Amino acid sequence: MTDAQKDLTESTAARSAAAQIDDMGEFRSLKADVWRQFKKHKGAMAGVVILVVITIACFLGPFVLPMNVDELDTANANQGPGWPNIWGTDNLGRDAFMRALLGGRISLLVGFVAMAVSIIIGVLVGVIAGYVKKLDFLLMWLTDLFLSLPLLPVLLVVVVLFRDPVQDSLGDSLGIFILMVVVIGGTSWMQTARIVRGEVLSIREQEFILASRSIGTRSQRIIMDHIIPNVLSPVIVAASLGIAIAILTESAVSFLGLGFPLELPTWGRLLNEAKDRMSLNFWLVGGPGLLLSLTVLSVNLIGDGLRDALDPKGRTSA
Repeated sequence: MTDAQKDLTESTAARSAAAQIDDMGEFRSLKADVWRQFKKHKGAMAGVVILVVITIACFLGPFVLPMNVDELDTANANQGPGWPNIWGTDNLGRDAFMRALLGGRISLLVGFVAMAVSIIIGVLVGVIAGYVKKLDFLLMWLTDLFLSLPLLPVLLVVVVLFRDPVQDSLGDSLGIFILMVVVIGGTSWMQTARIVRGEVLSIREQEFILASRSIGTRSQRIIMDHIIPNVLSPVIVAASLGIAIAILTESAVSFLGLGFPLELPTWGRLLNEAKDRMSLNFWLVGGPGLLLSLTVLSVNLIGDGLRDALDPKGRTSA
């Protein structure tokens, strides 16, 4: 074979390989594929924008805006919307918009931290129940027991019983925060546990798990390296939706007057304080209610987008 024929053969082989690569499409990692699909969900992207704006406003707004909610101005109490008090003032003359932003700090922190507690407990229970057959019945019985309990009455009873001892030990602010986070997170892990258990029951019989067992890999290593990474998709979706549930639960408890103390406003506490003065200024109720509703809506939209993006059947090759 001459040199020209060799060059022609190599060129033809290179073109054929390039054509096969083009047919296969551009290589994309799972993260890039999920992000590409997530961006196509207009509702989810709108939810991200809304949540980011509200979070930044709640945590940075009080440092940027000139109003001081610690100063009382009873001469301007119960004023309607105007400038600089765009949502008016409360019964002590404090700016309603600023207090709503401050309340968002506590509500958002409770939502995120309680969600983390719930996810940790749910994943732990679900993985153990799905992987260890001997503990499956006991843990699922415990899960069903928690699911059968009326959530809000249980929360109210626990808060009433333990609020004073915890506050005496840790202080008013930190004590009630930890109590709310533990109680909300400790009573909302059951759905995550059931989802994770179902995923683990499916994964533990697959070939790569059986292969790991056959070479003597310890169960702890199999769980950490193989099982937990493969159940993260439904856990991420459950976590996003759990934030909304935690925020609503905290707001409900605070609205009933059993949440944070008066000096720590939350959206639920602000609604409780303003419900009797709604006729004087609608925005005392409408403002915190609007922020609460938009936050819950945005989190639910993000959860919907994550569910669609993490679904292998929903991801396209476009």
